[in-house]
Amino acid sequence: MNEDLLRRIAEALERLSPPPPAAPDLSGADAFVWHPAQARLAPVRQVARVDLALLKGVESQKRQLLENTLRFAEGLPANNAMLWGARGMGKSSLVKAVHAEANRRRPGALALIEIHREDIGSLPGLLSLLRQTPRRALILCDDLSFEKGDGDYKALKSVLDGGIEGRPDNALFYATSNRRHLMPRDMIENERSTAINPGEAVEEAVSLSDRFGLWLGFHNGDQQQFFDMIEAYAAYYSLPVTKEELRAAAVEWSVTRGSRSGRVAWQFIQDLAGRLGVRLTA
Repeated sequence: MNEDLLRRIAEALERLSPPPPAAPDLSGADAFVWHPAQARLAPVRQVARVDLALLKGVESQKRQLLENTLRFAEGLPANNAMLWGARGMGKSSLVKAVHAEANRRRPGALALIEIHREDIGSLPGLLSLLRQTPRRALILCDDLSFEKGDGDYKALKSVLDGGIEGRPDNALFYATSNRRHLMPRDMIENERSTAINPGEAVEEAVSLSDRFGLWLGFHNGDQQQFFDMIEAYAAYYSLPVTKEELRAAAVEWSVTRGSRSGRVAWQFIQDLAGRLGVRLTA
């Protein structure tokens, strides 16, 4: 086979192979959604979020996550964070609010990138792209958890540790979950029952959460915290209602929902504002 033929074969193979993905441009927006099929970051012009001051009953969590995020924005060492616990208590809302607050203090410092749970396997590819850009990025995976037979958690463990390349200095991973160890108890028990060394199998299964340097727990709120939430919303949106009327209606609403979570508080405020004819605009 002569050199000319080999060259033409090589050129044909190059034309057939996809070009390497271009370095992402993170300058056009402050938030993006990761689309792994196209290796593309789609800009989000308006993030659905609430102001940090409106998140009540999670003061310690706010302080710790904001401090960690500000250190990252300033180019200092910071930890990956796991926000776990009760549903509707503001885990993902806190991440988005902290991102906005960090950018308020240091304009343009951080991009927020949302990666969907089903795309976790593509996280190494996203990190490779982020290595090519100077802007710092918070990667958020909301409602992260794993089910029996799901092997993605093993890949995520090596990603959080950085593997042989190390985690890019300009990327930080935040996840929210209802599960402390990201997987159901029956999955952990299955690992125990089918392993030669049950203890080591359980350690392997639960050690994923150890890769997060910052753990923040969220728990169901009490009635006073619920009042704090709805009163903060009512004041922020200038709802024409007395404190007594507001609390009485809020109690009835929470009883019918069986919860005093932040999500239920927001749903109550939307219902009340609608009945009062008030538009919820800042």
